Amino acid sequence: MKSTVETHKAVNRRSAALAANSTVSRFSPSELHNAWGLACSFDIYNCNPATIRDAEKIKQFVIELCELIEMKRFGETLVVDFGEDERVAGYSMVQLIETSLISAHFANQSNATYLDVFSCKPYDPRVVEEFATEFFGGSECITQINLRR
Repeated sequence: MKSTVETHKAVNRRSAALAANSTVSRFSPSELHNAWGLACSFDIYNCNPATIRDAEKIKQFVIELCELIEMKRFGETLVVDFGEDERVAGYSMVQLIETSLISAHFANQSNATYLDVFSCKPYDPRVVEEFATEFFGGSECITQINLRR
């Protein structure tokens, strides 16, 4: 188990690295350091239909993403296929992480992925955007970044 000093040093390093990231440059290092958490949404378009319709692939994505951004999963990934309205039908995913939550909905009709990552542990949204877009075979990703205070 890390000491409190080691934990604070790690958080400070991640906050500094995040402040240098162009995708969050509108926030000052102080804002990033003092924020409760980072909430980002990633809207990924023109995804590979086979990937977003495969529950095992979605679970694999969660495992790999959590390893990549150093988030500790809490419990199993929940993946459920539902939706009576074809416009919104598809899988939805929820994964608790020790520092909050990762969730997504995969829309069959539009082949879009709507991914949300909220964590009080800093992470790089650019890394999530690039990994998720590549994993799901998307051609475009629109990312929204919000600090939770």
